[in-house]
Amino acid sequence: MEVLEQPEWQARADAHRRRTDAWTAPHLARRRAGEAHPVEDFLFTYYSHRPSRLAQWHPGAGVVLAGAADYGRDYTDTPGGATLDVAALMERRGTSVAWIADLLAATASRPAFHGCFGLHEWAMVYRTPRARHDSWPMRLAPGDIAAVVEERGVRCSHFDAFRFFTAPARPLNVLRPTRETQRDLEQPGCLHANMDLYKWAYKLSPLVPSELVADCFELARDIRLVDMRASPYDLAPLGHEPIRVETAEGRAEYAGLQRSFTERAAPLRARLHAACARLLPRPRSVGRMAHDP
Repeated sequence: MEVLEQPEWQARADAHRRRTDAWTAPHLARRRAGEAHPVEDFLFTYYSHRPSRLAQWHPGAGVVLAGAADYGRDYTDTPGGATLDVAALMERRGTSVAWIADLLAATASRPAFHGCFGLHEWAMVYRTPRARHDSWPMRLAPGDIAAVVEERGVRCSHFDAFRFFTAPARPLNVLRPTRETQRDLEQPGCLHANMDLYKWAYKLSPLVPSELVADCFELARDIRLVDMRASPYDLAPLGHEPIRVETAEGRAEYAGLQRSFTERAAPLRARLHAACARLLPRPRSVGRMAHDP
């Protein structure tokens, strides 16, 4: 067990709250005002992790908080301080932890594909009279959006993106992802698979350090901005210039950003997988992950 003295763990908790406040405070202010932001609010509406939970700091498994008592749910008091009751947590969550570990390792084992050009967002508004974010205008006419989708085709491997495709767009996708085939199809170049590292991080919380959850949130936030800039929505009033993936120059820009996200995601995926491996009684992965410590 690692022991954190009180000044150290309190400083980490304070730093984590300051870091997350920069993300949660504007969202909560908009929510009170009845306003919405298609980029900044997405991670709080699409994902189920509440702002208050993101702000709560946890040291992760195997750490004693010296001087702490009654630290909260899932913690137990010891003579040295408060620590997570890992055995009780794993009794409830062991199956989930193993599933997440398998998905992380399987995703990392595949080569990254950088040729989708973000057309999943286009497929979500393909030949439909009502867009998902209907409070924001499109920067192209419906016929032009349809022409791009039909000319380029769609190669989306992520089920949680594919399930929002319009009915006419689904047959245009090269793959037919399902929840059951998620482990077999996800690959490390996918923006949504890398955004979902935040989901796996908070589902593992409090068993993983909150700094890791925040690192994954920060990556997901940056990915979401690129995701929407490459979409057919017009977000120029928000100060976000489009990535015009309907052009060769735009596709090259998108692919370059996609590669950078792949590189940023790899060590985060490895850290999450390593945390799972330490919790599980035996390896539950498809081989050693790249970047594993």
